[in-house]
Amino acid sequence: MAAVNLRNVQKRFGDVTTLHGIDLDIAEGEFVVFVGPSGCGKSTLLRTIAGLEDITDGELKIDGIRVNELPPVKRGISMVFQSYALYPHMSVFDNMAFGLKLAGMNKVEYTPHVMRVAKVLQIEHLLERKPAALSGGQRQRVAIGRAIVQKPKVFLFDEPLSNLDAALRVQMRIEIARLHRELGATMIYVTHDQVEAMTLADRIVVLRAGRIEQVGSPIELYHEPANLFVAGFLGSPSMNCVQGKVAAIESIGVEIELPGKQKVRVAVDGKGAKVGDQVTLGVRPEHLHLVQEGNAIAATALALEHLGDASVLYLQAPGSDETLSARLPALTRIADGQKCLLGFKPEHGYLFRADGSAFRRLNPLAE
Repeated sequence: MAAVNLRNVQKRFGDVTTLHGIDLDIAEGEFVVFVGPSGCGKSTLLRTIAGLEDITDGELKIDGIRVNELPPVKRGISMVFQSYALYPHMSVFDNMAFGLKLAGMNKVEYTPHVMRVAKVLQIEHLLERKPAALSGGQRQRVAIGRAIVQKPKVFLFDEPLSNLDAALRVQMRIEIARLHRELGATMIYVTHDQVEAMTLADRIVVLRAGRIEQVGSPIELYHEPANLFVAGFLGSPSMNCVQGKVAAIESIGVEIELPGKQKVRVAVDGKGAKVGDQVTLGVRPEHLHLVQEGNAIAATALALEHLGDASVLYLQAPGSDETLSARLPALTRIADGQKCLLGFKPEHGYLFRADGSAFRRLNPLAE
């Protein structure tokens, strides 16, 4: 178990800069997840921590020791890749023990350790099998087991579940969360799947174009996004965003005029804003409800998806190119083309400046 500290870490490939001065502290035993769109630099950042990519500038410390110049084998890390990377000619036991064998341990020494790890991962009955005889989930357990037996200071995961089907991903998320609780190890996990990030992380690091946009707990990032990018990235369906302008600034919030001249109020601190400023209104789908009047957005129904436990209604607001979505009760019935009024509480609204930064909400973490 070790802390990981990055100071002004930069990575350049020729004239192209992929990491722009990353500053981040990961505590001992913390589970941190890197998320962001393709090309945001999350895997590059993980690979610099692993030592698979050289750091162009800045400093990386693991357990208080500068490791910039150290090779991967001397950094005290183990990495689980997207591909299982198992040796096909070796049994599960030999795959898990291979690193210990290379380190000079004899079979008498490493066998009990491999057996203990196999029991934790519930694969002790598979130790004699070859990888070809295993399911995808079992192969991933073996890859994780191979990392655990090394007793690393830090575990690194690079999209380890992306090759699994939906049901197996859920199962393996539960297994990884359980392992983290039992081992108490420092874990850094890269994924493009926001569900994995929200369910696994102690803290999430949201990256865009090689820069950190926001760091915080899943609840903090979901309810208090620092900017429009973070707000739109977390959540499924994503946050609804409608362009508008400031109509009035009051002590209880800001009134916004939307396309079509409709007005809504959002409970945010309007300090620094002025009437006429261009802004973006944000409302999450679960906070929109069909109403007859009130603080609401007028829109036209495009399609209704029935998901079993709920229905998602997609709509078009007048004067807007954005498609809106509302998470509604399962038995909702609405015809395509029907005019709707989507109401929300002012404290459930978000407001973003023209540069994308968020106004401070007056009711933080409002449900």
